[in-house]
Amino acid sequence: MKTKHIPAVLAAVMAFGFAMHSPLASATLKPGDTAPMFTAEASLGGKTYTYSLADELKKGPVVLYFYPAAFTKGCTIEAHDFADAVDQYKKYGATVIGVSHDNIDTLTKFSVSECRSKFPVAADADAKVINAYDAAMPFKAGMANRVSYVISPDGKIIYEYTSLSPDKHVENTLNALKEWSAAHKAQ
Repeated sequence: MKTKHIPAVLAAVMAFGFAMHSPLASATLKPGDTAPMFTAEASLGGKTYTYSLADELKKGPVVLYFYPAAFTKGCTIEAHDFADAVDQYKKYGATVIGVSHDNIDTLTKFSVSECRSKFPVAADADAKVINAYDAAMPFKAGMANRVSYVISPDGKIIYEYTSLSPDKHVENTLNALKEWSAAHKAQ
């Protein structure tokens, strides 16, 4: 009789394991969490420099987005979308930074062609930033999932969105900034 239960138990264990590693499962940081500060080698318009999140937050909110790999279809669409929206982000005093596991040479090219020299992209080849933000791709160690955060100047996460589709990242982060800005003007 005990063997009748083995298939059911095995199915339950496999389903649980799949759910824990599914791209839909999210272990990302949540609104209210403190954003981990970082510095990273970045490129803007083909010029490399050291990006500092702490320094950028002194200027206003930061939209930090993680993406799997430069020059792939979805990441190119997303970079174009963010580039097209930079002026809208500026209305809220916000800046944008993209982070991936790509090396800085690749990102220097990506910053000009796909980011259209509108915002920086940072290299995280050792995945320290990706891991600090719980933004790793399930089943692909070191590679970022497609995750967007909005971080307020006080270093708190005010919005998080995870989706492999690049479609709503810009719209959702802009909406979060709009709400945050309205709440802070009312104070």
